[in-house]
Amino acid sequence: MRVGLFIPCYVDQFYPQVGMATVEVLERLGIEVDFPEAQTCCGQPMANTGCLDDTRPLADRFLQIFSGYDHVVSPSGSCVSMVRHHYEALFHNDARLHHLSEHTWELCEFLVDVLKVEKLPVRFPHRVGLHSSCHGLRELRLDACSERMGNQHSKVRRLLAGIDGIQLVDLKRCDECCGFGGTFAVAEEGVSILMGVDRIEDHVASGAEVMTATDASCLMHLEGIIRRRNIPLRTMHVAEILAGRNWQ
Repeated sequence: MRVGLFIPCYVDQFYPQVGMATVEVLERLGIEVDFPEAQTCCGQPMANTGCLDDTRPLADRFLQIFSGYDHVVSPSGSCVSMVRHHYEALFHNDARLHHLSEHTWELCEFLVDVLKVEKLPVRFPHRVGLHSSCHGLRELRLDACSERMGNQHSKVRRLLAGIDGIQLVDLKRCDECCGFGGTFAVAEEGVSILMGVDRIEDHVASGAEVMTATDASCLMHLEGIIRRRNIPLRTMHVAEILAGRNWQ
């Protein structure tokens, strides 16, 4: 299969190691990964702020660049959700969008739903808390939501649980927002920080050494609070753990 690697803005600018870890995970599974250098922002920040006229050119560019791939994979639940669920409002009945909306995947769901991965040959001997980012949780259904009834499965937790040496801690409020929310963190700074502190305290109380998530943007927000308050907790994107990276 021909897989295009979609790297979000935050990863490209601040966490390039997350993109490299994503490539490492995919190539280890025999996937040939192509990174189209012409790619830019998917338009999510503009769309979240209501600037749809500014979003449309970026979304159109995304469609032009990635339409030729069998699958598109990204280490970001929020950006994948933008393509899959919100491009339709910009491009009605576009054949390119029909294909991409069904074949653009967050890394973990691609591993579980497409490649049918059961276990990765890596080791991560640490206590880990999983922060379920909102877009991945409630739009992609990567994890279980407390407001939903019936049996639910966490694709992310399933992959992490198969890693040798890892200890997944149980959080009291496993599906709460961290408070980032893109421009929400700017417009409502105080509320955003308090929400982030709640998430961090939940991880610390649960005995986590590392906090992980599928979105670098959430981790960036939480990492800032952790550093300013000197809290003994590390942040790592899930792709880094799946690649067997170690912070020690």
